[in-house]
Amino acid sequence: MAADTATPTRRDRTHWLYLAVIAAVLLGITVGLVFPEFAAGLKWIGTAFVALIKMLIAPVIFCTIVLGIGSIRQAAKVGRVGGLALGYFLLMSTVALAIGLVVGNLLQPGDGLQLSEGLRGEGAALAQDAEGSGGTVDFVLGLIPTTLVSALTEGSVLQALLVALLVGFAIQSMGRAGEPVLRGIGHFQKLVFRILAMVMWVAPIGAFGAIAAVVGETGVDALKSLAVIMLGFYATCAVFVFVVLGLILRLVAGINIFSLLRYLGREFLLIVSTSSSETALPRLIAKMEHAGVSKPVAGIVVPTGYSFNLDGTAIYLTMASLFIAEALGDPLSIGEQLGLLAFMIIASKGAAGVTGAGLATLAGGLSAHRPDLLDGVGLIVGIDRFMSEARAVTNFAGNAVAAVLVATWTKELDRTQLDAALSGRSPFDETTMLDDDHGPGDLPDAPAEVREQAVAGVR
Repeated sequence: MAADTATPTRRDRTHWLYLAVIAAVLLGITVGLVFPEFAAGLKWIGTAFVALIKMLIAPVIFCTIVLGIGSIRQAAKVGRVGGLALGYFLLMSTVALAIGLVVGNLLQPGDGLQLSEGLRGEGAALAQDAEGSGGTVDFVLGLIPTTLVSALTEGSVLQALLVALLVGFAIQSMGRAGEPVLRGIGHFQKLVFRILAMVMWVAPIGAFGAIAAVVGETGVDALKSLAVIMLGFYATCAVFVFVVLGLILRLVAGINIFSLLRYLGREFLLIVSTSSSETALPRLIAKMEHAGVSKPVAGIVVPTGYSFNLDGTAIYLTMASLFIAEALGDPLSIGEQLGLLAFMIIASKGAAGVTGAGLATLAGGLSAHRPDLLDGVGLIVGIDRFMSEARAVTNFAGNAVAAVLVATWTKELDRTQLDAALSGRSPFDETTMLDDDHGPGDLPDAPAEVREQAVAGVR
């Protein structure tokens, strides 16, 4: 009974927190419009908040995957999850790119625009940044961290994923001897999520600084002439999420897309207010587990999706390429568009989860495929930050849907828990961000001793 009375109190507190985020966003927009120079100097506040979240991403991924893999017997299950996820990511990226091409041809948003001399050099500079990231070999070598623990302190998301997979399989092969290590990592996970819950209380401050800086730097005048491409891009992302992803989710899992997105409403607010999808990555893993997705599926699909399932970025790359070609008076033929589509399927993976990498990826792709269009990238620079938010929201929605779909295909989805979470009967615990009550259900293949210990921990 005591636990029942405590839950509403926690929900009320976090409710006020996210109302404060909304108020901070509105205040940031106002300050950006009225005092643009002052607002531009507040950028470091938003950057600091995003950095606080980023410092916890690698530990969250590590704990989630190790606990998931270490507590199941069949190693083949992890391979099946990863293979299904990568196949689905490739298919949906292709669909998103194709949709971007179709809408771009229908709208022709760049027709009639003129490129000023001051913008011509920006595309070449961005292309150099993209080339500096290296090719396929450098990407593969970049997956390997310097040491086993450096992936948790200075490595990328994919480095943390690799180390977590190795540790999880190692613990799995140790049998009973690995159970104390597994319990220790479980306690560490609770600590990490508790810190994350504490950091979230400064979200209003971070949101204010981020939004004020964007509005102060960009202003309103720069947006007027480019409103068509912006609105067209927003509409295309909406169609992709609500129609394409919504239809797939309904047919495969029997779930209403609006129910899932409403369940993730606070994460979407966080992404829009900070212009970074990475701020919501740890919370997406936790919420997917709370919604009945098993630990191995949530831990593998979500981090991998942040690098390979970039549906919003894919739409952006094709629409922006067509926009630039139209603006420069050199429209792409159907053959060139199909070639660009094939090229961008690969180039879109180069955006590997890095905030704001979409613009550099666009420049790098055009540099390799159509160098004569490179100068036109300068047309996009002024509004890229606003389009970045739509990209991030679409990418996030795509990864949430992917986690549910892969869990459904691999029979790793607790439908009872999913229905309770989406309906609000089982509210997400914002204080700990851990769903201990659902823990034992995530270990269907675990030894009896591990399941009993998990149940004992809940009690």
